[in-house]
Amino acid sequence: AARLAGDPPPPLPSGPPEFDQPRGVFVTLRKPAGELRGCIGYTEPRLPLAEAVRELAVRAACHDPRFAPLGAEEQAGLQLELSVLTPLEPADPDQIEVGVHGLQVRHEGRAGLLLPQVASSRGWDPQTFLRQTCLKAGLPPEAWREPAAELSWFRCELYPPEAG
Repeated sequence: AARLAGDPPPPLPSGPPEFDQPRGVFVTLRKPAGELRGCIGYTEPRLPLAEAVRELAVRAACHDPRFAPLGAEEQAGLQLELSVLTPLEPADPDQIEVGVHGLQVRHEGRAGLLLPQVASSRGWDPQTFLRQTCLKAGLPPEAWREPAAELSWFRCELYPPEAG
């Protein structure tokens, strides 16, 4: 809201110690009907959580390359979701749980990431989830099978908890 109004960002809230801990986090913006309006995040803990959320909310609103910058008229009813990530770990493709794991694939200088709620909301099975993560990276759907491909997974804490 401050960015859209041309104002400086508000001070960071004081809160539980978790706000001061660096965490990987994604900020998702949705229109009132639930349609995606922007999503940007960090997989690695770069900033304390509160700072990261403030920065990424602006980036999701103004710099997601899939959308034009958010206009002030779109702000009403906009929903904000946070996906706070656990550290990425090497994934076992045979143990992927849809709705529990998020995936990241890295191969040939490309990377793609999908949050756990993407696969569950679309009713994907683990194989489709793997293929779609590759497609998100601009890779062929079966690229995750390549020996040089790096497949990682993570879990998310969602805020609000019913998000996704």
